[in-house]
Order: sequence, then structure tokens, then C-alpha cells
Amino acid sequence: MFSAIKKLRESLSKTRNSLLGTINNLIRGRRLDDALIDEIEEILLKADVGISATEKILNNIRDAAAKKKISDSAAVINLLKDEITNILSSARSEGHTETSVKPNVWLIAGVNGTGKTTTVGKLAHYFKKQNKKVMIAACDTFRAAAVDQLAIWAERSGVDFVKAQSGADPASIAYDAVVSAKSKGIDILLIDTAGRLHTKANLMMELQKIRRVTEKILPAEQISSLLVIDGTTGQNAISQVKIFVDSIGCDGLIITKLDGTAKGGVMIAIAEELSVPVRFIGIGEGIDDLEPFDAGHYAEALFDA
Repeated sequence: MFSAIKKLRESLSKTRNSLLGTINNLIRGRRLDDALIDEIEEILLKADVGISATEKILNNIRDAAAKKKISDSAAVINLLKDEITNILSSARSEGHTETSVKPNVWLIAGVNGTGKTTTVGKLAHYFKKQNKKVMIAACDTFRAAAVDQLAIWAERSGVDFVKAQSGADPASIAYDAVVSAKSKGIDILLIDTAGRLHTKANLMMELQKIRRVTEKILPAEQISSLLVIDGTTGQNAISQVKIFVDSIGCDGLIITKLDGTAKGGVMIAIAEELSVPVRFIGIGEGIDDLEPFDAGHYAEALFDA
């Protein structure tokens, strides 16, 4: 457990330094008054924590500080950590969870360049290590490289793989994959879809079609829509999530590239404003650098020295 948190702390160094380092220097030797609260607010906003989440965090800190007469820097850091954990945990508790009935289908979507296809491969590896029967369906029929990449991941992880000819209807591939997964007793079917700009209505309609054909075979509770978000995106991620939620729903997020950004606070903003839980986070390029998200561990990695 210690090594896992240490790895997470190192991977979040850019976001961590923008929050912990700046706040520690700011509050050292000072009283927790309105002037200090205003300066902490600026730091949180710069880390893309968002207006709504920042206001909630600071209001609760004011209340707690008044009741407990808190003024020292360590106590302020602990309050920040607790508030961020609470926001992230609240969103997760409302999220869709897998059923015991096979298969559970994960419809993986996201805009271009988020690392979606690589994430699907890492998810296959993760679930295979848990002794799950896994299948990958390559429904990005417009990018041959994506299909080839997934084929390599599937072979490397020893999981089933479904693909079709270039230019085939993605929904038909998804349909065939679900039928196959159901007959083979697959635990997790990962459906990789083509990257798409959330502003393109025709591409979003394609996602809706994939979801519809999947629901013809399986009940909705066995299907999860997961959205891959690039952690370097910052506040623009919120508009992406909103549109995907409206189009195909969003049962959770997979945040990638957190090791390369100082904007890791955006997941706090998404949790507060949209109540969408984070399911996995990407903290490096290695095959094992995708891990289930834990709100408490995330807050510890950000704020513990």
C-alpha cells in the first residue's frame, strides 16, 4: 500500500507542487483569516479545481476552522485533504457498478488524442490479472493503426479480440462482440470506439447507435459508458463530459496523463459539478500505470509531505 501511494505521489508531482508547495509556503506562520482564504482560493482555481468546488471547500474550511479554532498550517492542509476526499468520494458512490451477471460491457469513448486505445489495452491487462475473462472489440474502423494496436494488446494480455474489415459499421461489430461475449461467458467486454470531437453531432449519433444495439442484447445495468479524459485538458474537460453525458450517459471517467499535468484538480471540479465518478487514472506509460481511483489515496498523494 505504501509503495502504491508513493508511486501515485510521484506521478502527481506537477499537480501536487502547484497545490501543496504553494499552499504550504503561503500559510506558514499565518492565521487562517479572510485574506489567507482568498489566496488559497486563487491557488485552487489555478489548479483547475473549479469555482463551485473551490467555494464548497473554502466555505466548509471556514466553518470547521471557526468551530475548532483552527489556525496552524498542518490543520489547514488536513481540512483541504478531507474536503477534496469528500467531494470525490460522494461522486463515486453515485456511480454505476458492475453486476455479477456476465458479461459486463464497457463502452469506451473519448475525444481524439486522450490515449483511449492504449487505455483499453491497459484495462484488458488489469482485468486479466484479476483472473477475469476479457474480450476487446475494436470498433474504431476508420483508423487501422488503432485496430492493429489493440490486436497487439490483446495478444500480449491473452484476451479475446473481435474486429472487422476497415470501414465496417462500428455498431455491427459491437453487436457481434456482445453476442460472442455472452456465448463465451466473458466477464468484461471492452468496446473501443473511434475518437471523436464532442462537438460533432454525427459522430455522437454513431455512439448512440452502438449503445442502442448493445441494449438489444443485454439489460442496461450490464452496460457502462466510460469516458476517457486527458488530464492535461483542464476546465475544457467539463464541457466534454457534459456533452457525452447527454449523448450516451457517463457512468464514470478514466483520467489519463495525470503524470504530465498541473491541472489534475479538474477531476474535483467534474465530481462537484456533474457527480460523475472517476473509475481509473493513468499515471504513466507503463502497462501497470493504470489503476483504480481511490479518493483518499489521491488526496493523500496531493497533500501529504
